[in-house]
Amino acid sequence: MAGFAPVSDQTQTSESTVGNNNYIGPLIVLTSLFFMWGFITCLNDILVPHLKIAFQLQNWQSSLIQTFFFFAYFVVALTYFVTSQVYGDLLNKIGYKNGIILGLIILAFGCVLFYPAAEIKQYWFFLLALFVLGAGVTILQIAANPYVSILGKAESASSRLTMTQAFNSLGTTIAPQFGIMLILTAHHPSPEELNEFTPNELSAYLINEAKSVQLPYIGLAITLLALSALIYIFKLPKITGNNTSESNTETEDFTFSLIWKKYRHLLFGMGGIFMYVGGEVAIGTFIINFLGQSNIKGFLENEAGGYLSYYWGGAMVGRFLGAVILYYIKPSRILAICAATVCTLLIIGMNTDGDLAMWSILSIGLFNSIMFPTIFALSIEGLGNYTSKASSMLVMMIVGGAIIPPLMGLSADVIGYQKSFFVPFICYIYILFFGIRGYKILKQS
Repeated sequence: MAGFAPVSDQTQTSESTVGNNNYIGPLIVLTSLFFMWGFITCLNDILVPHLKIAFQLQNWQSSLIQTFFFFAYFVVALTYFVTSQVYGDLLNKIGYKNGIILGLIILAFGCVLFYPAAEIKQYWFFLLALFVLGAGVTILQIAANPYVSILGKAESASSRLTMTQAFNSLGTTIAPQFGIMLILTAHHPSPEELNEFTPNELSAYLINEAKSVQLPYIGLAITLLALSALIYIFKLPKITGNNTSESNTETEDFTFSLIWKKYRHLLFGMGGIFMYVGGEVAIGTFIINFLGQSNIKGFLENEAGGYLSYYWGGAMVGRFLGAVILYYIKPSRILAICAATVCTLLIIGMNTDGDLAMWSILSIGLFNSIMFPTIFALSIEGLGNYTSKASSMLVMMIVGGAIIPPLMGLSADVIGYQKSFFVPFICYIYILFFGIRGYKILKQS
């Protein structure tokens, strides 16, 4: 799950806590942020099949859960980019610590909205709540990464960010088990069984299904508010000062013409982020339904939900391994190998049955693990003073998670779940291109 954000190239730490042991406590607290937004993001994969039944939705309609959540990334990141261009770095003005607390409060508010959404049983209200959740996660991403990067020695900043990414994946691994216990607790009747319900029985059942999300999300809201209070208590280093970290002294306006002329790899990288997040989220969204197919495993939803942890758990394991492998092997090469492997696994998953098809799709998570940070890093290479603006543009492309899942859902409605994996297949073909050629920086004449 995406977890990097633009780090302002206008900032430095101004306190002496960096480099000593005073940062250990705050770092532990901040790492919990990565866990929480990974947890909440992955919980959407449980909501998709659950609300699909509760509101009797088509696949493309249920995938709007991901659309509204990830579209918030685009809206908030774009708003931040534009307003910062006009008024200066907003988080630098209000403080990154306050930005983190604001993000947590917005997240908690989004969780609270699930309660009235279930009471009035309106799908659009759930979608609104998910948009608010996405907005909160975006603010956390923009604010939290600079803190993690300065809480310690400069030479170990990458190691700290890799560790926090692993905890983000830990959240995505645990979330399905949480969802199974508290949301997908009961056997869901088949469409044939639902047809045998009387109108009153069906209405009562669907209302109960919608309301089953209330207590879990209220619990999450309380946890998020407690975490925001904890962060408020901790003394965190302030990020201030002028840019001293970039050697690029370019002063041209950062226009599309300039990007196309000098930094075309950034445009290809934006496409890479769009395709990666879209493909990863689309696969995770429909794994439960995929495993429920009679020719795959025929699992009930609560059974299939347990296997979702293998998909996200693979990403966690891969990030620990990737931190070592990327030190020795060229990142673009690893990216291309992983993309080619995922394409192969998707072909196998689309054309086989049973355990082979299941494990082919589930193992994709392992090879997804290094893709987001690698695409991100390759895309901003050589940008110098434009790095912050370029990073904001890349974060906007997380909107791929809002667009690709509905396309896969629409395909599933037409040609079935198994064949619909051709949609993420196209995404990974593009990532393969980026790893082979698209990442290369244009030679300046």
